[in-house]
Amino acid sequence: MLNSLSGRFLILTTVFVLIAELLIFVPSVARFREDYFLNRLERAQIASLTLLADDMIMPELESELLKNAGVYNVVLRRDEVRQLILSSPIPAPIHKTFDMRDPPAWMLIRDAMIGLWDTEERVFRVIGNPVQDGGTLIEITLPSAPLREALIDYGIHILILSAIISIVTAGLLFLAVRRFIVKPIKGVVDHMQAYAKAPEDARLIIMPNAGVTELREAEEALASLQTQLTGALKQKERLAQLGGAVSKISHDLRNILTSAVLFTDRIDASEDPTVRRLAPKLVNSITRAVNLCESTLTFGRAEEPAPRLTRMSLAETVDDVIAGERLAVGDHDMSFSEDIPMGMNVRADAEQLYRVIGNLVRNARQAIVASGKPGEISVVGSENDTFWQIAVTDTGPGLPKAAQEHLFKAFQGGTTSGGSGLGLAIAAELVRGHGGRLDLDRTDERGTRFVISLPKSDLTLSPTIV
Repeated sequence: MLNSLSGRFLILTTVFVLIAELLIFVPSVARFREDYFLNRLERAQIASLTLLADDMIMPELESELLKNAGVYNVVLRRDEVRQLILSSPIPAPIHKTFDMRDPPAWMLIRDAMIGLWDTEERVFRVIGNPVQDGGTLIEITLPSAPLREALIDYGIHILILSAIISIVTAGLLFLAVRRFIVKPIKGVVDHMQAYAKAPEDARLIIMPNAGVTELREAEEALASLQTQLTGALKQKERLAQLGGAVSKISHDLRNILTSAVLFTDRIDASEDPTVRRLAPKLVNSITRAVNLCESTLTFGRAEEPAPRLTRMSLAETVDDVIAGERLAVGDHDMSFSEDIPMGMNVRADAEQLYRVIGNLVRNARQAIVASGKPGEISVVGSENDTFWQIAVTDTGPGLPKAAQEHLFKAFQGGTTSGGSGLGLAIAAELVRGHGGRLDLDRTDERGTRFVISLPKSDLTLSPTIV
């Protein structure tokens, strides 16, 4: 109970209310003490009027008047003459004099607190102004015990009232906090616990309905987070299913392609010049397809395999990519160009770099074909002291805005209608595996340009040329 939000709020409320009542109690007691003195002055003045009306009064009457006024002596100053009007024996010397003619507030509070805690029997002199212009000054002497008793009695009543107010206020605040704050927070916690048991169930996403602004903002943030998480979990599940299906397909396709490799050996023996020229490229393509199936099976079990870095001829790889894409163009008006410096050898995995460039060129070809307009695709190689760079440029319609926002994300960054976005995601992952990066240099109505940057590091490289 005490560790709960409402319990702690109840304790804090009670403490703060008591502090507030204490701040009220101190000046209230000081005010009561001032009123007590002024009341005694007024009573003493009224008692003195009897003597002023009749110079000779009986001692018994004088004693009764002083007793009713609650004082020992009354001194009245009239017409610049100070006169002892009523008097009786004083049991002790005067301890202190209090001037009630416009005293400062801090002095009233100080004297009240001192008098409240002083248990000794004292005699006080009090000076004040007579009421109704009954003179210029009035002085009285009175005992301290009745004053202290009255202060204590008044203080007890104030404390009891404060306690009642504190209890009632704290109780009302406790109920209000439980109703308007604790209950909605508990509802959010219940939603979170229920959602945690089945995060894939979209029905468990919280519906913001809190009336308190801060709680509603928290509910909206939680709803957004749950929506994103549910979508991510569903996508993860789809990806897992897709990975399993791709692994099965790759397994069977690998067997089929292995058989196809055997047939290419006979094609190699053909006397037809065209067949003899295209046969090596067909063999390379089938070999790459077999390797890709092997990599896909590996990927289904873990992650994309680490690249086997060697020195390789970039021109040969680019030539193979463009040769394959030319065959896929068909009757569309499209041209290809390549500008790779002679002898430019890069440090990369030949199969993976072929896939990277192939994905970029293929995406460019598909974008131009989908636009229905003529186009051109170029692959340009360059290098500096830090990087080898390969730029793939097309004159297509540019990337859609949605594709730009989710670039390199599988199933979100598709560049064409019906595209999955896997090509760019795979290309980016493969380049990162080389320690490089794949950047979108520009995309607009004039076309798109991607740049592959492969680092030149000090790692020991194999001199083999692929």
